Amino acid sequence: MSKNLQLVTDPTKMGLGRSIAVLTSGGDAQGMNAAVRATVRVGLYTGAKVYFIHEGYQGLVDGGENIRPATWESVSMMLQLGGTVIGSARCKDFRAREGRMKAACNLVKLGITNLCVIGGDGSLTGANEFRTEWSALLADLLRAGKITDEEAKKSSHLNIVGMVGSIDNDFCGTDMTIGTDSALHRIIEVVDAITTTAQSHQRTFILEVMGRHCGYLALVSALACGADWVFIPEMPPDDGWEEHLCRRLANQRARGSRLNVIIVAEGAMSRDGKPISSDLIKKLVTDRLGFDTRTTVLGHVQRGGTPSAFDRILGSRMGVEAVMALLEATPDTPACVVSLSGNQAVRLPLMECVQVTKDVTAAMAEGRFEDAIKLRGKSFENNWNTYKLLAHINPPDVKSNINVAIINIGAPCAGMNAAVRAAVRMGFIQGHNMLAVHDGFDGLAHGQVEPINWTSVSGWTGLGGSMLGTKRTLPGKLMEEISQSISKYNIHALVIIGGFEAYVGGLEMVQAREKYEEMCIPMVVIPATVSNNVPGSDFSIGADTALNTITSTCDRIKQSAAGTKRRVFLVETMGGYCGYLATMAGLAAGADAAYIFEEKFNIKDLEGNVEHLVEKMKTTVKRGLVLRNENSNANYTTDFIFNLYSEEGKGVFDCRKNVLGHMQQGGTPTPFDRNFGTKMGAKSVLWLTEKLKECYRHGRIFANTANSACVLGMKKRALTFQPLAELKGDTDFEHRIPKTQWWLKIRPIMKILAKYDIKLDTSEHAFMEHVIKKRNPLCN
Repeated sequence: MSKNLQLVTDPTKMGLGRSIAVLTSGGDAQGMNAAVRATVRVGLYTGAKVYFIHEGYQGLVDGGENIRPATWESVSMMLQLGGTVIGSARCKDFRAREGRMKAACNLVKLGITNLCVIGGDGSLTGANEFRTEWSALLADLLRAGKITDEEAKKSSHLNIVGMVGSIDNDFCGTDMTIGTDSALHRIIEVVDAITTTAQSHQRTFILEVMGRHCGYLALVSALACGADWVFIPEMPPDDGWEEHLCRRLANQRARGSRLNVIIVAEGAMSRDGKPISSDLIKKLVTDRLGFDTRTTVLGHVQRGGTPSAFDRILGSRMGVEAVMALLEATPDTPACVVSLSGNQAVRLPLMECVQVTKDVTAAMAEGRFEDAIKLRGKSFENNWNTYKLLAHINPPDVKSNINVAIINIGAPCAGMNAAVRAAVRMGFIQGHNMLAVHDGFDGLAHGQVEPINWTSVSGWTGLGGSMLGTKRTLPGKLMEEISQSISKYNIHALVIIGGFEAYVGGLEMVQAREKYEEMCIPMVVIPATVSNNVPGSDFSIGADTALNTITSTCDRIKQSAAGTKRRVFLVETMGGYCGYLATMAGLAAGADAAYIFEEKFNIKDLEGNVEHLVEKMKTTVKRGLVLRNENSNANYTTDFIFNLYSEEGKGVFDCRKNVLGHMQQGGTPTPFDRNFGTKMGAKSVLWLTEKLKECYRHGRIFANTANSACVLGMKKRALTFQPLAELKGDTDFEHRIPKTQWWLKIRPIMKILAKYDIKLDTSEHAFMEHVIKKRNPLCN
């Protein structure tokens, strides 16, 4: 569909006269409820009728009370629930043609021609088969006299859109499936808890995680906790791995480590196809090394619990995209899956994704393990390569005589230490000497610099805050002292990890190159701040942890409001002038409004929000949640809005306020921040190593070009390096935010899901892409 055609389409009328049904199938996954909620509410927003199909395909076959109309209120308070509230079931009946005929009859009788399926590859393949034989099924039903000619004409075509709900992240073509991030949260919670007891007793712990055919959970967990070894089905260990594993564990202990962590995917196997179980590894370690060894099989704990903020946002965004894909589909449109790639919504042909997923299984069965890793996609391959490099000390034979300093700037945030650890270890692997600078630019100016080695950063991935210490001081007034320190400690390159101060500090260091030759060294800025306000990156380390803290707090607040009834909570979030946290937490927690600096609001808007809440109190949902970014407006303060709501809501609802404060900067990092920090830290040092080679002239380092001082950031779908100087034009220095921010485009989704009457710009919706050429390494 062309953009011009989309722009003239009124999204509130797209679904008039259409019916959409949503079902969840296969294994449950946290975040499915967010997808169901978004599908229902956006479907209703477009004017369509929406139906729940309870108990998956079994409910579709059985019909009757299993297929019920959905209302706006029927999906209230679903966001924070794990599993799927509309039920899921394995269904043998649907595999038989007779069962599919019953299912088709049930849909035709209700006039449902749009089906949204949330499940794994088996569920989605079944849906595509159903769609393919739809015409034949209708013909059989017509012959049998079970449907009329008119019913058959009205339901002549079935549209199918899939959303992948699977904690294993085993569906090719998508970065993340619904439930994967939440499962990682459960695993890391257990790893953190086990680490403390393992250290107390100097134990080896073997954790078995889910993943019969896919090692994603095991791999990312290993990366996020710095495990000593990981077993995944895609890449069995080399022959003789038993000796190698025992040697590595013994070496770790010899270096002073008090524990070992080994992570095993349930589908792990050896090169000759024999299973590698946690019990097998335990026996090996106990017999050969005599270590006190324990095993923990996590099992269905990984499927349970509250969905993470990421999974709620993923499910919500995918639900919106799924409805749009259904309503824009034509009889010629292939069945598609909707997903996110980076922060971009994508539509992919369902059967192409299924084919690549099958190709991975075939590659593993045929022993083509390198191909299996590549077919899983770039993200999986990068995770595997990063883990291999960082897990085990393997310094080069020849030292580089390069000194790389690492410094933390600005406010502390969760994930900073993961980035430092990865940078230190990657530097060590490259043969560099790594230097730790304590207390920011102050510390650099005053000589608080010391060597840091491989074992110094052991266990840092799971630690919140900043182990190096950090300050907000900018380098501008300390340039003389900083240049002397760079000269004294012979620093050849600098890794700056921090928020907006790190970015501005990096710019000041680049500007100082004109005066101080010592500043002519390669520099890289890694964005790390809860505010997510650093130009050059869509995401910052620490923002995901803060977002989860806000979301879980809002869950508790909503629970309180649900109990007392007729109560509205006003919650103030951090972020400076950047509304990222307020907006995303609003989407993840199901807020009624989120006030931010980037989207100006006035007294009429505030009055409109009060009226909206007054109307809401007339329904069965008698509670409200409103978020306000701390600097959203100098005059409409949290106290002002609280007083306004309290006065205007008199007799209808009462109001309470919460200022979350610095709890948003604390806590242990989420799996996303650990993984993101690790990849950023490692990539930054690899980039610096290449730059140092480019800048080595006449026996010394001299870097004065714009591209020798960059921000490493996530842009759309890739980690990219952008020169600091080039980012100045996209920076609002007064308010410390980038001038363009991707997440502003998804604010309308939050408002639509809160039942505001606004227009959704359908021109931003994704177009169908192809997965095989992009993902299959044999086609590149």
